[in-house]
Parts: sequence; structure tokens; C-alpha cells
Amino acid sequence: MTVTDEFFMNEALLEAKKAFIAGEVPIGAVIVHSGKILARSHNLVESLQDASKHAELICLQKAAKVLENWRLLECTLYCTLEPCSMCAGAMLLFRIPRLVWGAPDMRHGANGSFVDLFSKNHPTHNIDITSGVLQEECSKILKEFFQIRRMGSEC
Repeated sequence: MTVTDEFFMNEALLEAKKAFIAGEVPIGAVIVHSGKILARSHNLVESLQDASKHAELICLQKAAKVLENWRLLECTLYCTLEPCSMCAGAMLLFRIPRLVWGAPDMRHGANGSFVDLFSKNHPTHNIDITSGVLQEECSKILKEFFQIRRMGSEC
């Protein structure tokens, strides 16, 4: 973990806070290219009623538009939660060379918490992964969100 990784994970946490305020599961993502944020997003599953609107997938799509290229070479994706299988697959297809994530996801995590889609060498692309960056902060916002949600359902 580097100071740079912490800086950009904090940017992803800002996106997660936007999701929290909007009533979405608070997950945020940013894509960095040449030391600058190329794209940013947060979950939009509830507001768009679309299970594919995860922060990571939206961010990948935005970055591809900015670069005018589906191959996101020389980019790093920062996300506050371990990616699910859908997002992990998209990262391989978008050719993201580096992934940095914060908190593990025991229910859906595709980097070892539930399954590990990255453990096997992929025939066309592998991703360098750094996990656990600002894990406490990334976990905290999720715990707070679900505590509030549970309290609301008890009323």
C-alpha cells in the first residue's frame, strides 16, 4: 500500500458517501490514468433498478468513453469493496492492469472471500491486485449503512 493508493481510495470513499446519501449500498470507485482520475462512480442499483449498475462497472464504462478505447491499459481501478464476479469479469475484459480494493465481501467477493476469479492465470490478461487499502474506513461506511437500514426495517 502506498500514499498514492490511500489518496485514491479516499476519492473512492467520497463516491461511496454519495451512494450512502442517495440510499444506495455505499460502494465507490475511481479509475486513475497517469496519476489523474479519469472516471468516478458509485452504486446506482436502487435508483436505476438495475443489478448491473455497480460502481466498478459504471466506472469502467465511463473510463472507456473518456479514452475512446475499451482497453483500459495503464489504468488502476480503486474500489471500496472487493469486486463481485460480474465486476471482476468486466475488469479482465476491459484489460485493467491494476486493481486496488478496500473491504472484503464475504457474500460476493471474487478475489478470495467468496470465490477467486483472479487466482488462475487468465489466457489473455492478468491483474495486479492490492487489497485491504483503508479497509477499516471502507468497512465502516458499509456497516453504518446496513445498521441504519436494519433500524428502519424494525419500525
